[in-house]
Amino acid sequence: MGFTRVAQRLRPRGAQPAATPARDDFAYLAAGDVYLDSACQTLRPQPVIDAMTAYFTQYNACGDRAHYAWGAKVDAAVDDTRAAVLRLLDLPRRDYRCAFTLNTTYGLNLLLQQLPRGRFARIVTTQTEHNAVFVSTMTAAARLGVPRVVVERTPEGRVPVADHELDRALVVVSAMDSVTGTLTTGLDDLIARTHRRGGAVIVDAAQAAPHALPRLRGLRADAICFSAHKMYGPALGVVAASAELLAALEVAFVGGGQVQAVTADGFTLRDELHTRLEPGLQAWGEIIAFGAALDWFSARWDEIERTERELAGRLHEGLSSLPRLRVLGAGPAPVVSIVPERVDGHRLAVFLSQAGVMVRSGHFCAHHWLAEREQLPPLVRFSLGAHNTPGDIERALEVTGRLVRGL
Repeated sequence: MGFTRVAQRLRPRGAQPAATPARDDFAYLAAGDVYLDSACQTLRPQPVIDAMTAYFTQYNACGDRAHYAWGAKVDAAVDDTRAAVLRLLDLPRRDYRCAFTLNTTYGLNLLLQQLPRGRFARIVTTQTEHNAVFVSTMTAAARLGVPRVVVERTPEGRVPVADHELDRALVVVSAMDSVTGTLTTGLDDLIARTHRRGGAVIVDAAQAAPHALPRLRGLRADAICFSAHKMYGPALGVVAASAELLAALEVAFVGGGQVQAVTADGFTLRDELHTRLEPGLQAWGEIIAFGAALDWFSARWDEIERTERELAGRLHEGLSSLPRLRVLGAGPAPVVSIVPERVDGHRLAVFLSQAGVMVRSGHFCAHHWLAEREQLPPLVRFSLGAHNTPGDIERALEVTGRLVRGL
């Protein structure tokens, strides 16, 4: 009870310290609320909320099928968002297509579970992947009847794979992990080597897209999957995939929006390759609002990146100086995880929440890495977003420090 009372006494009152310019678009945040779980989903800036509201209140129609004015407006806005995704990643529209799914995990599975049989000799991934990759590559390898090779990353984030292991290999790796924020180094070289050996590469960019965009731009992977809701947009998955990969899929998850013609015993798929991953009615409002998020994010990227780097340095330094906890990772990153001593990670997260500091606890969908291999108890994760301010970091460190020192 004493620990709980300490946390409650730490609940702040009054206004937050001075905000960064990007914070102006999060004016709805209550004073004293410190949200540090952007690795799960970012908060949405006001222009994104406005775009979603405008869709629902001004032209709430189906896209892709309606030929009246509202439908045409939806089609134009959705096409703009597809084009904006490819521009953001610096991918040529002649070679790549943009499709939308439920989330990153869903997009990865749609690709992996519809790969053509006989195309790949093995699937290669790493020990530190999110379950979206780690588990889905298990089921994909079983379906294809090929071995699954799991390699150990180097401390600096490189994926050491011998050339012979890349022969007709499908490599599925993240560009940034969700626990320590470590970037995958040499990803462009890995893609080039894999392509030379007749293989393909699918990149999980869920964490890298909001935090390390320059590392993704121009990356000629066969598919890049990420989440709009980690990039200041609504809940939505995004897949930028090569036309070659999409055309090769053995489409098994099929329905409205994908077919050109249907007979009693068969069907013909549409020529538009993005529809291979888009069966049924799509989240038109979310796609349109994600276009607004991309506009907002792109215009502020330099500011967001600079502020995030400064806050990450302060957060890492402050947490590293506290007693009775261990900081994972080699250095500052937008995602910082700690192993607390003398208190369960979930309980510490609850105590922090009682003081207005919202952080994640658990194994962050990296159970093999953290729970099985490292034998770690539930962790606590602090992750940054564009809404965060220096005052947020000072507040989080103050509360965490007083709590762990009281253990």
